[in-house]
Amino acid sequence: MTHRHAQRLSRRTTLGLLFAAAAGVMAAGMPAAAQAQAKGEVQVQVRIGYQKYGTLTLLKGRGTLEKRLAEQGVGVKWTEFPAGPVLLEGLNVGSIDFGTVGEAPPIFAQAAGANLVYVGNEPASPASEAIVVPKGSGLRTLADLKGKKIALNKGSNVHYLLLKALEKAGVAYADIQPVFLPPADARAAFERGSVDAWAIWDPFLAAAEKQLGARVLADGKGLVANYQFYLASRTYAEKNPEILRIVLDEVAKVDDWGRNNPDEVATILSAQTGLGKEVVALAASRYAYGVKPVSVDVIASQQRVADAFSGLKLIPKPIVVKDALLPARQLATSSK
Repeated sequence: MTHRHAQRLSRRTTLGLLFAAAAGVMAAGMPAAAQAQAKGEVQVQVRIGYQKYGTLTLLKGRGTLEKRLAEQGVGVKWTEFPAGPVLLEGLNVGSIDFGTVGEAPPIFAQAAGANLVYVGNEPASPASEAIVVPKGSGLRTLADLKGKKIALNKGSNVHYLLLKALEKAGVAYADIQPVFLPPADARAAFERGSVDAWAIWDPFLAAAEKQLGARVLADGKGLVANYQFYLASRTYAEKNPEILRIVLDEVAKVDDWGRNNPDEVATILSAQTGLGKEVVALAASRYAYGVKPVSVDVIASQQRVADAFSGLKLIPKPIVVKDALLPARQLATSSK
């Protein structure tokens, strides 16, 4: 066995253990979905929320998850969302079971009482989000944002980026004018000059750079981690651990493939998103592949995000992030 093969087996073994504590006893070792199929019952389904970026978009484009789950009598339904906050609203109201978002949306959702759980994360990707200004803008430093109108999606990953960027520049959050808009509306406002800057993530960031000549005032490097998290409804995770284990295993396989096939990644993302290949290639070059169980260190990072929003009264109450873990994950050891 090669070292690389051993690493892959080790990682997938770890992912396989992710839901072991919640799995329960399945008759004769047969997954519940397969039992339902054998009895002729209505097909079990996993409803996945995704955005225009990242591994889930690749997974949808390749179609491997559908093939794998079909063997278990499980269907897959995909629903696209424009941003993380609305995706987690869908998770909370029961229209999806699983999805991926950045750092801030789970904080806002948990503070609002959403019954969700973290089930995995991709590594930090700080260059995948940035604060941009028009190419002819006179804004040159973060300190120049004082008093300016900044477009962003409220409660998204870039909301935390903006907080940390202002903190670094010594500018109070109260001294800027946040303009809360979803990505499409924010781009329109940015193009017509009704905002001075835009805090945005890939691939919208890459599109602004390639299509509009937007200039990066600051990206996340040195400011934020920008983890991408996989979340599920707690009820779904507790009832369907085997399905989620398979989903995460297929995510891991796509991560392996995507890391080594950047040109094919760009081709699939272009087809899935409708964006030009040069745009998605730039976005994909900033991805961080390698799904893993959520560690104590990552949860500690999330707690710092939560505390920052709580300190500014941007969420209704303080939260304890580790409360949004399955019991098994509370025993995780620190990442190396």
